[in-house]
Amino acid sequence: MSGPKRKPEILLHICCAGCGAYVSGSLKDFYEVILFFYNPNIFPAEEYEKRKAEAKRVAVHYGLRLVTGAYDHGSWLKKIAGHEKDRERGERCRICYRDRLAETAKIAKARGIGFFATTLTVSPHKDARLISEIGRSLARIYGPEFLDADYNKGDGFKKGLAVSKNLGLYRQNYCGCEFSR
Repeated sequence: MSGPKRKPEILLHICCAGCGAYVSGSLKDFYEVILFFYNPNIFPAEEYEKRKAEAKRVAVHYGLRLVTGAYDHGSWLKKIAGHEKDRERGERCRICYRDRLAETAKIAKARGIGFFATTLTVSPHKDARLISEIGRSLARIYGPEFLDADYNKGDGFKKGLAVSKNLGLYRQNYCGCEFSR
């Protein structure tokens, strides 16, 4: 007789607690979710620390592991140099999505985690189609499978707001970078 089937691991990039709580809650029945807080785009540092603390609260609430990536805002600024005045959902955002998803895929591969995903698609302000394209291309490069899901569908953003409110989580009023304030 065999034991219970083990759920596959997924490294979930979490951009903020509200989105992270909603998506984590929806995935935890199917995957062993490991949260990955990697957001060098967030400015100022105090905002970054506030969001990281809330990600820890989500991890504790759901009994999940949390991995934190390096915070190097200066390096992120170099990556988006020349795109500071881009419109939201423009090239600056594409660079930012790719940076965060690439780091997630690399960490998943390094840790032997079979899947990776992101909470970025919860927001109606993000380009879910572009995020999906980037995730799929990175899966081909790094190996772990990208869980391609638009979490805004089916009122995901509203559900995220409700989960945030129920857990008393901090909700920011901008994406994270100084150019989206």
